Amino acid sequence: MGKIYAALAEKKSCTYTQRNEIAIKTLIIAEKPSVARDIARVLKCNQKGDGFLHSPTHIISWAIGHLVTLNEPEDYDPSLKKWRMDHLPIIPAQMGLKAMPKTKKQLSLLKKILNSKEVSQIVCATDSGREGELIFRYIYQWAGCKKPVKRLWVSSLTDAALEKALANMKDGHEYDNLYHSARARAEADWLVGMNATRAYTLKGGDLLPMGRVQTPTLAIIVNRHHEIAAFVPENYWEVAADFLTENGEVYKGMYFAGDPATERISTEAEAKAIAEKVNGQPGVVVSVETEEKRQPPPQLFDLTELQRECNRRLGFSAKKTLEIAQSLYEKHKMITYPRTDSRYLSQDIVPKLKPTLDSLHPPYDALAQKANPTASPRIVNDSKVTDHHAIIPTGSKKPLDALSKDELAVYDRILRNFIAAFFPVYVYEATTVVTAVQELLFRSRGRVDKHLGWREVYSHEKPATKPDEQEATLPPLSQNQPVQTKKAEVLHKKTQPPKPYTEATLLSAMEHAGRFVEDDELKEALKASGLGTPATRAAMIEKLISSGYVTRNKKNLIPTDKGINLIAIVPPEMRQPETTGKWERALTRIAHGEMDASKFMDSIKRYAQYLVQEAGKM
Repeated sequence: MGKIYAALAEKKSCTYTQRNEIAIKTLIIAEKPSVARDIARVLKCNQKGDGFLHSPTHIISWAIGHLVTLNEPEDYDPSLKKWRMDHLPIIPAQMGLKAMPKTKKQLSLLKKILNSKEVSQIVCATDSGREGELIFRYIYQWAGCKKPVKRLWVSSLTDAALEKALANMKDGHEYDNLYHSARARAEADWLVGMNATRAYTLKGGDLLPMGRVQTPTLAIIVNRHHEIAAFVPENYWEVAADFLTENGEVYKGMYFAGDPATERISTEAEAKAIAEKVNGQPGVVVSVETEEKRQPPPQLFDLTELQRECNRRLGFSAKKTLEIAQSLYEKHKMITYPRTDSRYLSQDIVPKLKPTLDSLHPPYDALAQKANPTASPRIVNDSKVTDHHAIIPTGSKKPLDALSKDELAVYDRILRNFIAAFFPVYVYEATTVVTAVQELLFRSRGRVDKHLGWREVYSHEKPATKPDEQEATLPPLSQNQPVQTKKAEVLHKKTQPPKPYTEATLLSAMEHAGRFVEDDELKEALKASGLGTPATRAAMIEKLISSGYVTRNKKNLIPTDKGINLIAIVPPEMRQPETTGKWERALTRIAHGEMDASKFMDSIKRYAQYLVQEAGKM
C-alpha cells in the first residue's frame, strides 16, 4: 500500500484508470471545474488527475453543465426522425437518457468512478437549485449507481461557507422532491416543445420552433408591436411661462387646470388664449411647498438587473453581458457567481465585506473608504438568498489593465453597485411652486440636493432618468412674492405610442410576467419565477432572434412577419404566461411534496395532444 501512495506522490497527474483501488473514499461531484477546485482547496485535496482531483480520503470531479440529456424521438424509433403529422403526438412510455456528444469523455470518467469499489459514498455538489439537482441525478441514473448520496447545499463559495456546508450535509433523499420537480420540468418542456414545433412546422410550411417560455416571450413582443401599430396619436397643447423675480432671476412654470392637475390643453385656440392672457402680466407666488425626500441605496445586482443595467448604460445585449460576467467570474476570478436570481447576501458573507472594499483599486478605493458595510436587511437576508447570493466583487488584487475594455465596463458597474449599496441614503428637497397670473395657475417643480449619499458613487455620469423626470433648479421663492410673466409660449405635442421592447425592458417583462396575468394565484406563481430564469433569459432572447422571430433595430427588439404569424396561429394556451404560471405552481408543489409528479405529467401529455389537434385544424 505504501508503495502505491509513493507512486502517486511522484506523479503530478494521472488518469483514473491508471490508479489502483487503494482505499474507501468519498466522491464529490461539482457542476463545474472551478467549484470543484474551491471544494478541493477546503478539503486539501491537492493531487491532480485527468478530470478529477484526489487525496487519501476524497475524489473530487465535475460535470460541465449537463452531461446527460433526454433522448430524441429517433432514439425511441428510427422512423420518428422524419417529421410527419401521423406520428404526433410522440409520447414515450418512459423518457430515456443519453450522453451529450461533446462531453462523453467526462461522463465516462464519472461513470467509472461512481461504480468503483474504491468509492463508498457520493456527494452531490452541483449548484444548489432545481437544475443543479437534475444535472447530478441524470449522471447518477445514467451511470446506474446505487450508492448512498449526501447533498452539499451552499449559496456561497467562501471557505467558511464550504466548511460549514461540508459539516452539515443532508441525506440526498431529502432532495428527492426537488429532483422530481426538475425532471418533470425537463420532460414537460420536451413533450410540449417537440410536439408543438413539429406540428406547427408541418402545418405552417416553415420551421417554427416553440416552447413553454419562448412562445409567451415572443407573444409579449408581438403584442407590443400590435399596440404600437394600433396607436392613434392625439394632439394636445401646453403653455409654458417664464417668470421674472424682483432679483432678476427667471424660473419656468407650466399651466395646469386645477383638479385633476393636468398640464394638457385639448385645443390650440384655448392654449393661445391662455398664453395671450398672461403674457407680460404681473403674477404672484401662491404657494411654495418643500418636502424632504430620501432614496435608499440601490440593491445589489442579480444577473437580470446587471443585464438591464448594461443594456441601458452600455448598450450590451443580455447575452454579451452574461458572457463578460462569466469571464470575470471564471477567467479573472474578480466577481462571484453571476447566474444568480438573488439580490441579497447571506450572513456568512458579512465578515468579507470590509476586506473586499479595502482591496479595491483606484479610482474605486477612495469611494470604498466612505462605505459602511453593515448587515442592512436591504442587503443581507438569508431567507432571500436562493441558489446563490447577489453578484459582488471577490476582492481580487488582479490589476484592472488585465481586463478588456468591455470587461472593465461591466466590472465598473458591479463595483459601483457594490460600493453604493453601503453608502447613506440620497436626501433632497422637492419643491413645488404655484404661481397665479390673471387667476390662471402655473406649476414649477424643483429639486435641491441636501446630501448626495450613494449618488456620489455615480456623480461622474448623468442620471438614467427620462428628461421629463428631471426637476429644474429654482431660485429662492416665498409665498405672496410678486413676479412678472416674461414670456408665455404655446407648445404643440402629441401623445406617444408605447415603446418597442429593448432587452432591458423585455428582461423586466419576463421577470415580472405576473403583471400580464389576472388570476391572483397564478400571479404569485409567476412572481416567484417569471418567464425563464436569470441564467436562461439571455439565451431565450438570442433563440428568438436566431429562429427568425425577432430582429434587433439598434436597442429595440422588433418581431418579424414570421414571429407575428406564429403568435396569430398558436392557441391562446401556448402564447399566454398563464400556462407558465400553472406549470410553475405545479412544479413548486411537487418540490414541496404536495403533488405527485405523475399527475402533472398526465396533464402535460393531454396538453401535448391538444396542441397537435389544434395544429391539425389549420
